[in-house]
Amino acid sequence: MAPAIMLRMRMKMGMGLRPLHSYLLRRPAAPLVAAAPALVGAAARGFSATPAAGAAAQRVPVQPGVVSERRGVPASLAKPSYWESGDPAPQAPYISVHDEEGVRRLAAAGRLARNMLDYACSLAKEGVSTDDIDAAVHDKIVEAGAYPTPLNYMRFPKSVCSSVNEVACHGIPDDRALRRGDIVSFDVSLYLDGYHGDNCATVIVGETEADAPLRKLSDATEEALGAAIETVRAGSCLSDIGAAIQDVADANGYTVVTHFCGHGIGTELHEAPLVFHARNAHRLELVPNMVFTIEPILAEGTGDVKVWSDGWTAVTLDGSYTAQFEHMVRVTPTGSEILTLPE
Repeated sequence: MAPAIMLRMRMKMGMGLRPLHSYLLRRPAAPLVAAAPALVGAAARGFSATPAAGAAAQRVPVQPGVVSERRGVPASLAKPSYWESGDPAPQAPYISVHDEEGVRRLAAAGRLARNMLDYACSLAKEGVSTDDIDAAVHDKIVEAGAYPTPLNYMRFPKSVCSSVNEVACHGIPDDRALRRGDIVSFDVSLYLDGYHGDNCATVIVGETEADAPLRKLSDATEEALGAAIETVRAGSCLSDIGAAIQDVADANGYTVVTHFCGHGIGTELHEAPLVFHARNAHRLELVPNMVFTIEPILAEGTGDVKVWSDGWTAVTLDGSYTAQFEHMVRVTPTGSEILTLPE
């Protein structure tokens, strides 16, 4: 889940945002021990581009549907601090540099989150509602011994974010049935063994050759994520990520939706630093064992958005379609390790 709405609320409450250079690095007390990273290159993103069969749908604006009641979780399940109150902990004034155990737990949460994301994407078929998909993924996450991170996070009512067509992000699953030609992004995150895993991917429902423009948008967004990950290594600058994404968007004629950003991740879902997806001057040198998400959203049109009265669903003002991909990335001395690759 991209943290922009949360950040705007904090600004309204007078909490403000800290400049990146003002954050301290919180390092583990013991020396870091290498955790045998699986270093990856541009060819190992791990998202499938295999289309389904069908025909493109006409562009009918998405309307709010009926949202079912919030689903429960077993009393025995380990839960994040906000699960009852809906209020996450205030953002800490430091950037975490994880120790070996923290990296191990983040990797486990990331792998499980990826498995759940692939499951969600496999269910995206004509006639299936996003609420149906939310219910199935919720059950599967709980069966795996994890808590679905979005559930009651700042009172989000569901376990998955499902963003259809012009919904840029934070779509709430409801009773609207998916249609051929819909482009839908699933953001799946979970809490396992004290740490969060978070990732997102985009699929096209019943894809045919008529959906070539949507395929181009989806592929360019995934390419932008890959280009951003290629910049990550110890000693590189955080702002290189946004520049790489912007370059791919510009080359393909798309706009970066700049209202949302990536974030540090660990025992809390949204930690410092914020990771901006367009060119910026936020200077921060990356060091080994920082872990954060990169989650660009590209739009066919201007990229400007408004939020529905539900306080979550962000839609493009011009009705243009969007796509999003997200990975959790660990900084290594010579590159990066993607923690949300498929097994």
